Amino acid sequence: MISEENNIPQEESSIDFVKIFKDLKKYKKLYLKVFAVTAVIAVVYTMSLPNYYKCTVKLSPELNSTRSRSSLSSLASTFGLNISGAMANSTEALFPTLYPDLMNSVAFHTTLFPIKIHRDKDDTMMTYYDYLANEQKSTWWSEAIGATTKAFFGLFTKEKKKETKSVDPFRLTKKQTAIVNSMKKRIICDVDKKTMVITIDVVDQDPLIAATMADSVQQRLQDFITEYRTKKARNDLEFSKKAYAEAKVRYEQARRRYASFSDANQRVFFESLRSEQNKLNQELQIQSQVYMQASAQLQQAELDVQKDTPAFTELEPATVPVRKAGPARAKMCLIFMFLAFLGTTAFALYKEDDIKPLLGIS
Repeated sequence: MISEENNIPQEESSIDFVKIFKDLKKYKKLYLKVFAVTAVIAVVYTMSLPNYYKCTVKLSPELNSTRSRSSLSSLASTFGLNISGAMANSTEALFPTLYPDLMNSVAFHTTLFPIKIHRDKDDTMMTYYDYLANEQKSTWWSEAIGATTKAFFGLFTKEKKKETKSVDPFRLTKKQTAIVNSMKKRIICDVDKKTMVITIDVVDQDPLIAATMADSVQQRLQDFITEYRTKKARNDLEFSKKAYAEAKVRYEQARRRYASFSDANQRVFFESLRSEQNKLNQELQIQSQVYMQASAQLQQAELDVQKDTPAFTELEPATVPVRKAGPARAKMCLIFMFLAFLGTTAFALYKEDDIKPLLGIS
């Protein structure tokens, strides 16, 4: 036991840090050259990356109404989500957790295509789709690779027809699919499961466009949820309007018939005429009751639509960001230099055969 314990400090002391330090000093010039080259590469790389800005919007949704469960289930089913079983015994507070999935759908993103926007320092109006398709800045090497690839494959492919601008969410074109995928990375929705606060982050290369799209996405999300949560109530309202209009027409017709008959037969006392007058009067009373009931149902349907319309409290509105969110060029340069230091040190240790002692390899 004593001999084994004595061996431990001997193994630890086998690493000669003084020798390693002296060996690394031999490569002082190599360090300087590598650092100089790395600094140039890091600066060229980071300066080629376009700036981007982030705008954040926070909302607090209203949580009530059992009817919203069926409405949201209907909305989710249109995007291939089956929540009827999972939400059968759940509470309303869980429903906002589905908003990111709904907002991440193709159907939602395609509604953002026609939004009119313009840059911070340019008043030229364009659609958000055209902006993402044609006005995005990219690194010079990405443009070079893209141009080379396009020219190379253009030699072997036939000229394609001009892509249509019509949008069919059921069948997107390749370019439209690429735009949707780009939007999914730029527009992020997150819901705090404890507070149910909805956070929408929009990232873009232009600060004004980032704020404009954040505000537009917020409004579209509210409209999207409102449309489906009030779907049944709005259908009932349309039915009530139709029933009210028909009841009003029948009432007016019955009233005119009774008035005309009464005016024409004021001094006639035949029993047949009195019977006809009573019949018209009864029909008028019936149509009047139906008309009043239809009017009451119409008012109730309007109240139901208002009741089922969710309210959203705006906790943090969209504002044009003043400072860029990235890229963090200084941090990236430090990472480049750190990796260069590690690589050069590993090379020097390998050349001086100092790696094995550090790894404990005899």
